[in-house]
Amino acid sequence: MNQPIRVLLADDQRMFREAIRALLEMEGDITVAAEATTGEEAIEAALAHDVDVALLDIEMPGGDGLTVAKTLRRRGARCRCLIVTTFGRAGYLHRALDAEVAGFVVKDASAAALAQAIRKCAAGQRVIDPGLAAAAHRTGSSPLSPREREVLQATTSGAAIAEIARTLYLSEGTVRNRISTAITKLGARNRTDAVRIATSNGWL
Repeated sequence: MNQPIRVLLADDQRMFREAIRALLEMEGDITVAAEATTGEEAIEAALAHDVDVALLDIEMPGGDGLTVAKTLRRRGARCRCLIVTTFGRAGYLHRALDAEVAGFVVKDASAAALAQAIRKCAAGQRVIDPGLAAAAHRTGSSPLSPREREVLQATTSGAAIAEIARTLYLSEGTVRNRISTAITKLGARNRTDAVRIATSNGWL
């Protein structure tokens, strides 16, 4: 008899974790070997429990799922990463592919679909939600450079230019220039509108 697929379930919502654990363990060939509520916990749990597939939420405290996936790859973890998220935005898929994740599915998928995605990932295949793949093709990749994205992301807290500059170790002029460039690239009216456009497309 084959060994069950060992899964890490990383999500900061306890109810979601408990529901998914119960559903997956009804499959027979999948077992939840570890759980995590933060990005840091997910990294340590994936390494400590030698899981086959890490189910990672996009947004978690202490490191989002994409950062976790990149860190696990850098640290030589053998597990494959499957992003499971409420945020079915095309930009997130582009970023996930850049992070070389094995799969990307949204949380409204059926339990059977999620179980099948886990099996495919464990078998070395890549799994992408078909609706999201089509949306990503229509939307295209983010026009923002990593530095423009970093500065625009920093504005979401409502911080002043001077505070952003200090936090990112940049001059205030550089911060203003990058925000201005981001606004132009996104066809936005102002930085608030730029944040809205970037967020709605999953580019932040």
